Amino acid sequence: MTARLPDTVLNPAQALDQVSQAWDRDIVGRLSEYIAIPAKSPAFDADWAAHGYLETVVRNTAQWIEAQKVAGLTLEVVRLPGRTPVLLFEVAATRSAQEGVSTQTVLMYGHLDKQPEFSGWRSDLGPWTPVYQDGKLYGRGGADDGYAAYAAIAAIQALKTQKVAHPRIIGLIETCEESGSYDLLPYVDALRTRLGDVGLVVCLDSGAGNYDQLWLTNSLRGMASGVLKVEILTEGVHSGDASGVVPSSFRILRHLLDRLEDSATGRLLPENFYCPVPPERMAQAQATANILGDELYKRFPWAHYDCGGASQFALPTTTDPLQALLNRTWLPTLSVTGADGFPEMKNAGNVLRPYTAFKLSLRLPPLVEAASAVQELKALLEDNAPYQAKVTFEGGGGATGWNAPSTAPWFEQALNAASQAHFGAPCGYIGQGGTIPLMNMLSTGFPKAQMMVCGVLGPKSNAHGPNEFLHVPYAKKLTAAVAQVIASFP
Repeated sequence: MTARLPDTVLNPAQALDQVSQAWDRDIVGRLSEYIAIPAKSPAFDADWAAHGYLETVVRNTAQWIEAQKVAGLTLEVVRLPGRTPVLLFEVAATRSAQEGVSTQTVLMYGHLDKQPEFSGWRSDLGPWTPVYQDGKLYGRGGADDGYAAYAAIAAIQALKTQKVAHPRIIGLIETCEESGSYDLLPYVDALRTRLGDVGLVVCLDSGAGNYDQLWLTNSLRGMASGVLKVEILTEGVHSGDASGVVPSSFRILRHLLDRLEDSATGRLLPENFYCPVPPERMAQAQATANILGDELYKRFPWAHYDCGGASQFALPTTTDPLQALLNRTWLPTLSVTGADGFPEMKNAGNVLRPYTAFKLSLRLPPLVEAASAVQELKALLEDNAPYQAKVTFEGGGGATGWNAPSTAPWFEQALNAASQAHFGAPCGYIGQGGTIPLMNMLSTGFPKAQMMVCGVLGPKSNAHGPNEFLHVPYAKKLTAAVAQVIASFP
């Protein structure tokens, strides 16, 4: 791609001032209203259509975008039968067609669906109770990922105000991401001709290693999930009468998990769940480990207790920064995220329970194919059940991870320039342990596109958990940085 001279160079200080005013004047308030709406993703609200919360947040966001009067913008809420809605906006290109100027599209992505409430919120906070305190907007979904549509429009407006010529821009805001984006691919297929030839993707649904520089996500882990259930009885029986004869369904389940994971170390046993770390990613991981150091493990809310006046802390799996980073980005890990078959503690009598079920979440390295992993999980866990118990693994879906394409020279220069302009530090590169299914889809559909995967989920922001917050000062700088990168698109 031939480099070009922009029609007008974006003034970073002016752009930051403008987007900061937009955040303070309007966006924080709009996101507070958004947080108050329990727009849970379909996986956590089977009656999402009847409840109408997803429709409400889509409608509110669309109305706000239309009220901004962005020159050349058209907007539509697209609905396929039986699927969650998608908000689609388009901003026509303003730069002149000339030799060396790309006619490709910039695609901006975000989502409006949310994770469920979870427990453990501070007494003055709650998932649907927005609180703006010390530059942090608390509540479910503001940072993951309600802010994305608002930040995208604010960045575009910064270009418009300074009359910076820009390429065609498409915005795609979905409402099924937290459920694995299973509704998104049908929309991408239906809208493929309208998306055009995408040359740059700006995905505002990722994280940051700190709040001191721009961070580019260079990889995402995949996920294979499902429910493992062990049934040994048709009904509960007296534990004093039956234990020792009837095996515990919980013990059988533990035994099955031993096929999958070394419980002493947490290492996954099937070799097919691993892949080599590309040399470029290893070099970037070492650089990031040097920047973040022990914050890579200290940033989590470790449980602790006081013993004889000395504070004792729960220990991480490793205190080596590089290994900690690789563990959460390029190695498979197993988590149990839910359980069934257990009564509440206050109602737990001396009863041998008929079944135990665990919801399993297996994070996969970026290059491991998720569908194959789900099938391998099922075969591994169901085959040859101990005590001939009834063992079932019902796959809850899977999403293959993502490894970023090689960084084009113009893109690397633009990222560093934007980071220096707004943070006074170069751009950092970091893998994320979470999953954004869209990225693998887009890399397959647009293999030559550059991917600006970034976001506001920095230290202690705690997406999906209690006390989730949006770091507003960082969001302002990120919004301005996005505008600058789009202005640099060749």
